[in-house]
Amino acid sequence: MNRKYLALAVAFSLGLVACNQSDTVQTQKVGDGSVISSLSESEKANALFQAYFDESMQMNPISATYVGISDYNDRFSPPINQQNRDQSLAFEEKYLAKIKAIDALALSGQALLSYEIFLRDRQIAIKGAQFPGHLMPIHQMGGAHSYFASLGSGKSAQPFNTADDYRHFMSRAQGFATYMDSAIVAMKRGIEKSIVLPKPLIKKVLPQLQVHMLQDVTKSVFYAPLETLKDNANISDVDKKQITKDYIETIKNIIIPAYGRVHQFMQQSYLPKGRDTVGLHDLPNGKAWYEYRIETNTTLPLTADEIHTFGQQQVARILAEMTKVKETVGFEGDLPAFFEFLRTDEQFFFDSEQALIDAYTQVKEKIDSRVPLLFEVFPKADYEVRAVEAFRAASSAGASYQSPAPDGSRPGIFYINAYNLKAQPKYLMETLSIHEAAPGHHFQIAIQQEVESLPDFRKFGGYTVFAEGWALYAESLGKEMGLFTDPYMWYGRLSDEQLRAMRLVVDTGLHAFGWTRQQAIDFMIDNSSLAPSDIEAEVERYIAIGGQAVSYKVGQRHIRMLRNKAQQILGDKFDVKKFHTQVLVDGALPMPILEAKIDRWIEQQSS
Repeated sequence: MNRKYLALAVAFSLGLVACNQSDTVQTQKVGDGSVISSLSESEKANALFQAYFDESMQMNPISATYVGISDYNDRFSPPINQQNRDQSLAFEEKYLAKIKAIDALALSGQALLSYEIFLRDRQIAIKGAQFPGHLMPIHQMGGAHSYFASLGSGKSAQPFNTADDYRHFMSRAQGFATYMDSAIVAMKRGIEKSIVLPKPLIKKVLPQLQVHMLQDVTKSVFYAPLETLKDNANISDVDKKQITKDYIETIKNIIIPAYGRVHQFMQQSYLPKGRDTVGLHDLPNGKAWYEYRIETNTTLPLTADEIHTFGQQQVARILAEMTKVKETVGFEGDLPAFFEFLRTDEQFFFDSEQALIDAYTQVKEKIDSRVPLLFEVFPKADYEVRAVEAFRAASSAGASYQSPAPDGSRPGIFYINAYNLKAQPKYLMETLSIHEAAPGHHFQIAIQQEVESLPDFRKFGGYTVFAEGWALYAESLGKEMGLFTDPYMWYGRLSDEQLRAMRLVVDTGLHAFGWTRQQAIDFMIDNSSLAPSDIEAEVERYIAIGGQAVSYKVGQRHIRMLRNKAQQILGDKFDVKKFHTQVLVDGALPMPILEAKIDRWIEQQSS
């Protein structure tokens, strides 16, 4: 891709929000006649933001590793206990009090934007402390058992370049074992309080644990860093020998037993106590919990009823568009028959993992050449297309994105799950690439990391509604970039949008209106051509992380609304490239704050 130099583009675009920022340093005389300087409110705020971020990294060492801070690579997440929960809440309350002591009226530009975001984030975090999510610490969509294996594979954020790197991971493994034991205690407490995972989710977690319970450590995903150790010129032969011995013992005596203990507990004690119900509303205080999840994920004052109705409307609209595609390609038969044709006909599927990856790589090149039509700011970091690792493929999403290392040492990764090739039809290639990579997640996340003016809590933070809303909005740009010319590729775009529309109905159905797992599956089969295995995984994902799935379509709707408003008001003055810059250049924002920012931009552009 022909990229402009980001720093210049960002500096120009930031002018709208930063030009009035006050950096005045006040002075006062003390008794001996000397003069001391006091910080402006802007400087106080920025110092507070940095202090918060630094302290939060100490408390969350895994997050620190993922953002490129290596100071805590030997530590794991704190064990689940009341003391650590109280400490976390006190931490948020401390910084809420500190930010309230800042005079917001003295702030402007980026400082004011950061103030508004920071204040809201602390209030939301404190509100969330009342809900007992810690009693269900792992599920098939995520948890320590998953991200620890990813770190230990040597293909993620954990470095394995020096002898100390290996020692740090071995130390981290001790912390992992302690954490997993605390997770068992938490789940036992959950049983006592009737706050447990639904049985279908527990059944999906068990193989994720069992895959690491190996007699032959050389077959373990955790053994991979030892394979690269042999050729590491930075480490002496003496160190290599000792590291190899200690590392194998760590895998054998620390890591594998930790997975085994959790597996045994979940299989023998937890599964029999698992829920037959699936929604949050079936748990104590579940209605309020789900409302909180909607608030957290959408950043908007929406109700489950509103979201459910909007979803039903969108599903019906998209079905009508799909019918047009069926007629365009000359398919004889009704829409359900067309869905079955798309699910099963061999022409729509790859016959190997390599063919799948190669095809997506070609699509990447095609898209990269066309994004300059709609964008003036591009990430410096590139991204790669990779297959999902085998150890997590069975229960992972069909596609996902991992951000690049902030220091540029690792590109972004667009993961494609090749576990079930029948769940990866060819007609999804363009829309999935746009969503997960460019100009979707890769643009939004990489640019956010690269903008130097953002405080770290914003640079490495985010909001589901913004990130996923932007990625789905990016899909809608495909035709403007000259994509989706093949009717089946256009169907793929509709299919992807339909998935997000169905999520509105199904997520609220499960968590607010008493839908069963099977009811949700049947709804999605009736309204899409998704593979049954994919639908099952989707529904169980919504059960595991209620409220997250509604953010995609809600976010897209809000960003599209802002674009429509800007076009209507500005008319010929509207520049889509500049609009996209304004949406992306300040990083992820809650929707109300983004709307206020775009309103200010519209006003300035129209004057």
